[in-house]
Amino acid sequence: MTIWSKINKEILFAKKIHNFFENSSTTANGKKSLLALCISSKLPANSRNSMSTQIQKIAILTSGGDAPGMNACIRALVRTGIYYGFEMWGVTRGYDGLIRGDFKKMDLRSVSNIINRGGTILKSARSEEFRTEAGMEKAYQQLKERGINALVVVGGDGSFKGAYHFSNKYDVAVMGLPGTIDNDLYGTDYTIGYDTATNTVVEAIDKIRDTADAHNRLFFIEVMGRDAGYIALNAGIAAGCEDILIPETKTNIDDLVVSLKKGRANRKTSGMVIVAEGDEEGGAYEVAQKVKEQFDGYEMKVTILGHIQRGGSPSCFDRVLASRLGVAAIEGLKDGQTKMMAGIINNKIVYTPLTQAAKLHSDMDDDLYRISKILSI
Repeated sequence: MTIWSKINKEILFAKKIHNFFENSSTTANGKKSLLALCISSKLPANSRNSMSTQIQKIAILTSGGDAPGMNACIRALVRTGIYYGFEMWGVTRGYDGLIRGDFKKMDLRSVSNIINRGGTILKSARSEEFRTEAGMEKAYQQLKERGINALVVVGGDGSFKGAYHFSNKYDVAVMGLPGTIDNDLYGTDYTIGYDTATNTVVEAIDKIRDTADAHNRLFFIEVMGRDAGYIALNAGIAAGCEDILIPETKTNIDDLVVSLKKGRANRKTSGMVIVAEGDEEGGAYEVAQKVKEQFDGYEMKVTILGHIQRGGSPSCFDRVLASRLGVAAIEGLKDGQTKMMAGIINNKIVYTPLTQAAKLHSDMDDDLYRISKILSI
């Protein structure tokens, strides 16, 4: 059986279980726990690392978009690795640094005073070269030259795909950790950085509301979320937005206009509409223009929050989450696990195959969206 046949077989298995629980009366949290247990019981033979007793050196890299809490995660990985007797290495600039040999040995002092810092001390970059056979071969030779045979990748689904293919091709154990503000990775309730980013958005909307109210304005606020609307939905509810537009639901401009007109009739003097950047009607500018063509009850303004959502000191929640997952990653490798992502479901550590974490996405909470509609009248 080819590698891709095995991957497709694993994905088909996961989807069947997923559909079963979606059609059952089990609670949302219960479904996630049962599904994770079912997947864990069906792990492929190569998800266990046959050379676990030989692992002595572990490398860490951060890949893709940065997220608040990545430094807290690096700190936990390095400290836990040293605690268990491993030699820890950092790779600068993600897979690109892996190819170019941009390594540095990490000790306890390497991660001092970083738990409160945003960004990532290891930097991050996207690497087209790592997608090629030649690029992966260069990366492997860099690891081999230093005697490193385990790799922890902190990032999103694209980073996990690269890690999985790399581990399949070479004798390197890999462990993924969910580092993305989008919170859309399968196999975990929360991703590192999501809580901080959502709080950043809420704080920004609270400030925008002050000026909106002072001038009787309607603001369209665009937030990150090309494929997932978790930030928009939760921040929208927390900030009391009049409407929330996300990629997971169909957007009807006519319905939006009716809702805004109703609010105006109820003597609302200002309003907030939060738009995830991946909404089918376009970003905040496009949506605002379409609304303006049908409704002139307010002066309209657009604010795009942009990369402010990625920065800043991580919240307490993200620091604790990153710390727990960092410990779980090292302990998973120590116990012989590989090609897995460490996540947290129902406040418990769960390991999910990278094939599932990279291919599947967590479902939007329909009830939360329903609640947003009720509260926006």
